[in-house]
Amino acid sequence: MNKIILPILFVVLYGSGFVATKYGLPYSSPLSFLTLRFFIAGTLFALAVAMFKLPIPKIKEAMHIAIAGLLTVATFSIGVFVSIDLGLSPALSAMIIALQPILVGVLAVQLAQEKINIYGWIGLFLGFIGVFFIVFQSVDVKSAGILSVVMSAVGLLGLSFGNLYQKKFCADMHVITGGSIQSSVSAVACLLLLLLFDDFDVVWHSEFIVALLYMSIGVSLGTLSLLYIMISRQEVNKVASVFYLVPVSAAITNYLLYDEIFDIYTIMGSLVILVSVYLINKGKKI
Repeated sequence: MNKIILPILFVVLYGSGFVATKYGLPYSSPLSFLTLRFFIAGTLFALAVAMFKLPIPKIKEAMHIAIAGLLTVATFSIGVFVSIDLGLSPALSAMIIALQPILVGVLAVQLAQEKINIYGWIGLFLGFIGVFFIVFQSVDVKSAGILSVVMSAVGLLGLSFGNLYQKKFCADMHVITGGSIQSSVSAVACLLLLLLFDDFDVVWHSEFIVALLYMSIGVSLGTLSLLYIMISRQEVNKVASVFYLVPVSAAITNYLLYDEIFDIYTIMGSLVILVSVYLINKGKKI
C-alpha cells in the first residue's frame, strides 16, 4: 500500500510546489525566497532532532548527506527558481525537469548498475511525450532567453545526480536528521550566493508568507522526506518515474487556484503519463 500512497502524496505536494513558487516569487528574489525557505525547514528539522533525541550521523556520513543535499535540494531549487524569475514559464521549466526520469534511467545503468527492462525504456520515452502534450502550448523560449533554459537544465542535473548520489551513499539516511543537514547546507549555500550576487529583497505580503510557509513545510519537509523514503526502498529509476506525474499535479492545482481550463493536450498527456509510469514499474528486469 505504501508503494502507492507515498508516490501519490509526493506528486500532489511536489506539483503544487510549482504553483506556490509562482504565487510567491512576485514578492521576493529567488535567492531571498530560498534562503528563508531552507532556513525555516532546517530549523524545524533540527528541532525535531533535538525533541526526539535522534542520533547524529558521523562526519563521513554527514558529508555524504550534505553533498546529496547541495545537489538535490540547493542546485535543483536554485535552477528552477532563477529560471522562472528570468521569465521561463513554469510549464517549460517542468518539461525540462521531466527529462529527469530519462537522464536518471541512463545514468542509473552506468553508475548505479541498475537494469531497466524493455517496458521501462518504453515508459521513459512515453512519459516525456506525455509531458510534451501538457506544456505544448505554453513553450516560449525566445521571450525568456537562453539563460533561463540553462538554469532549468542546471536544476535538472542537480536533481538527477543528487538522486543517484543519495541512493549510493545515503540510502540509510534518517529522514529527519538528514533533512536537517540538507536543508541547513542549502540555506548556507543560498545565503552565500545572495551575499555575493544579489540583495535581500522581500515584500512581506500575505501571499508571499503563505507561499513561503507552504514551500518550507509542505515541500521541503514533506516532499523531500517522501522522496528519500522512496529512494531508500526502490530502484532510483523507478522513483524518478513519478516526476512525470508532477506536471499533471501542477495542472490540477492551477485549475483549482487560477481556474485554468484543461485542454485536450493536458488530458491526452495525463493519460500517456499514467501508462508510462505503469510500464516503468512493470515486468522483470533483463
